[in-house]
Amino acid sequence: MGALPARFRKERVLIIGCGDVGQRSAKQWVGRAKVAALTSSPDKAPALRAQGIVPLVGNLDFPETLQRLAGWATRVLHLAPPPADRVGGWASDPRTLNLVRALKKRSLPRSLVYGSTSGVYGDCEGAWVPETQTVQPHTPRAIRRVDAERVIRFLGKTGVRSSILRIPGIYAADRPNGTPRERLIKGTPVLLKKDDVFTNHIHADDLARACVAAVWRGKPQRVVHVSDDTHLKMGDYFDMAADLMGLQRPPRVARTQAQETLPLMLLSFMSESRRLKNDRLKSELKLRLKYPTVKEGLQSLAVKTATDNLKLFE
Repeated sequence: MGALPARFRKERVLIIGCGDVGQRSAKQWVGRAKVAALTSSPDKAPALRAQGIVPLVGNLDFPETLQRLAGWATRVLHLAPPPADRVGGWASDPRTLNLVRALKKRSLPRSLVYGSTSGVYGDCEGAWVPETQTVQPHTPRAIRRVDAERVIRFLGKTGVRSSILRIPGIYAADRPNGTPRERLIKGTPVLLKKDDVFTNHIHADDLARACVAAVWRGKPQRVVHVSDDTHLKMGDYFDMAADLMGLQRPPRVARTQAQETLPLMLLSFMSESRRLKNDRLKSELKLRLKYPTVKEGLQSLAVKTATDNLKLFE
């Protein structure tokens, strides 16, 4: 029997949760593979097509709309978050379960990569954290992520090469709310040095490159930290960003004062301290970071800020 026609040999990549990072990942695949994305909004279909992405309309909250996913993809990148708030069954992620059930109805993909969060570790009191560390989620959203990881691991036992990426704070100058600029302008406080926590970061472009690498090279049932080489406490990060952007450094407050004035979501980030080891990112996914630290990543924003400021006086 002769070789199959090229149209049958081409990889078919399906992106679930094709937001900013999903679209950055898609750019690396378009032309090399057939790329599709699940979208719950038909209005977004033209924008996806303009990027060379085939829109598949469906909603992870309604499994009956996911019929077209079965057997379509040879590779899957799953970046969709769990529901933000659930009255019942708040500790589970039905979206990931619905996706896996849809994929299992026909031939399974060769690989599936799930974008999780480093929040699954909870507070580690500033310790270095390897991928083998036991998860101890403290927030509802992290608990739901652990449930999603469990579902992905179960899928991995059926022959799919499943990988889990644990992701910290994502930033980029061209990403919506992707820099500290707005928070610095508002003067939102950070913690005093004695109360401060270690924070971890990854540039959106490097995260997209890691997603692509994991789809092709991720090891079965493997967890990888997609974090850069920055080792800064949160307040020092905002101080550095302020200096680069020519803005005033944020005020420092004690933890007790922060608990009285800051939103709960922000307080949750200020309550967990850890430093992620990223050896697997470099040794297994063979990724060379374009932005090894946030200083390199924010430098481009500093240049843009300076240019915008000059335009104000023209």
